[in-house]
Amino acid sequence: MPKPRIFVIIPAYNEEESVARVLNDIPPGLVEEVVVCDNNSSDNTAEEAHRAGATVVFQPEPGYGAACLKGMEYISSKPADQQPDIIVFLDGDYSDHPEQMPEVLKPIIEEDYDLVIGSRALGNMEPGAMQPQQIFGNWLATNLIRLFFKYRFTDLGPFRAIKWDKLMALNMQDRNYGWTVEMQVKAAKAGLRCTEVPVDYRC
Repeated sequence: MPKPRIFVIIPAYNEEESVARVLNDIPPGLVEEVVVCDNNSSDNTAEEAHRAGATVVFQPEPGYGAACLKGMEYISSKPADQQPDIIVFLDGDYSDHPEQMPEVLKPIIEEDYDLVIGSRALGNMEPGAMQPQQIFGNWLATNLIRLFFKYRFTDLGPFRAIKWDKLMALNMQDRNYGWTVEMQVKAAKAGLRCTEVPVDYRC
């Protein structure tokens, strides 16, 4: 595809210590707008995000999915010619490596994939970065997706990129931590072209 318009959505709850580092590590010139959704933080997350150059929107309703949906609502309110081609989702706690964003985007830009999951299972993960129950939950969910939909995923990680029009067509609904698995299940059911790339993950 020609040079795409890329936006980033970062759901954030009490991330004043980390959100600016996340924003500063996004490669310069790569994205047009970063939207941080402050998910009812009690600290200075919003101020730190704004100071680091992000657009800040607010979602008082607690929930990871609710914050992501609020970010999407803000973007979809823009005129059609100002909406993005690709959306990247990224956490605000600095557990992901924003500098790896070009690798996450590459399969969409160069190979026309619809959805790319940054897989922590395929990358380097610091010991203790994921709890045993998270690892088991990932294993169970990805194996069920493989069983029922014949799509091979190794992770439900938050660092991901998806074409904006494909994301809107999925009609995302989950307002909590089922957001990532909902996206992957709906993508599989819709027959989207999906792949994974290795990403690193830290405590």
